[in-house]
Amino acid sequence: MASSAPSLYSFPDAQSLAQSLRSYVLGCQNTAVTRHDVFRVAVSGGSLPSVLAKALLAPGTGSQEDTPRFDKWDIFFADERAVPLDHEDSNYRLLKDELLDKIPADQGTPRVHPIDAEHANDDDPQELADLYQEELMRSFAAKDSVKLPVFDLILLGCGPDGHTCSLFPGHELLREKDAWVACLSDSPKPPPKRITLTLPVVTHALNIAFVATGAGKQTIMKQIFDAEEGRELPSALINHHAGDKVSWFADHPAVNGVAFPKRGNL
Repeated sequence: MASSAPSLYSFPDAQSLAQSLRSYVLGCQNTAVTRHDVFRVAVSGGSLPSVLAKALLAPGTGSQEDTPRFDKWDIFFADERAVPLDHEDSNYRLLKDELLDKIPADQGTPRVHPIDAEHANDDDPQELADLYQEELMRSFAAKDSVKLPVFDLILLGCGPDGHTCSLFPGHELLREKDAWVACLSDSPKPPPKRITLTLPVVTHALNIAFVATGAGKQTIMKQIFDAEEGRELPSALINHHAGDKVSWFADHPAVNGVAFPKRGNL
């Protein structure tokens, strides 16, 4: 259980949200590169890649602190659908189309870790999950045995049901304690076959950021932050277990009526 609360930032429009998200992400980048010369980040799908692209591809101040250093980025996927990499449901394809293909050459090329496409169409996605966990182990446990990987940053979205990654309300995967990457074949949201980082891996990250925008998120945000019955929702569990490592970037419509204290900037 975390000892302190997450931060909930609320912005009047997409532009101000993107500017603040940029500062936050690049702050995490700079700290990580200074610490160990690499920035290990995991991203989810949905609307997140487009918001991330809006933040990172915008013109900066030109200062070293405000410059993406994509050559230092190791990008993983917080969850992925068991589909080919060029499929319209692929989170890899979404990130590639929205961000990766648009990175200016002078900002470097990130190292990207997609799923093993050869196993994307397997009947059982367990092999896909096992192979992705092995990929994580090569990056996070190459020299030493570690219980859990430590991401510098995990960037997440929040579904209207409170799910995040491919961790869904009431699903048995929320009780997984040992695996780094788990699979499911019964996702309540299509496509049914997916892999996902597990809850212990997400909450073990140094920094966790959610992006939630639009009036359609208002009801679930109230449940996550204000309601007792919302405490077991996946997004709320991350708040609970990771505490002040968690920052939420929301626009005003998404948090209209939310009683939890909101901040205007970082």
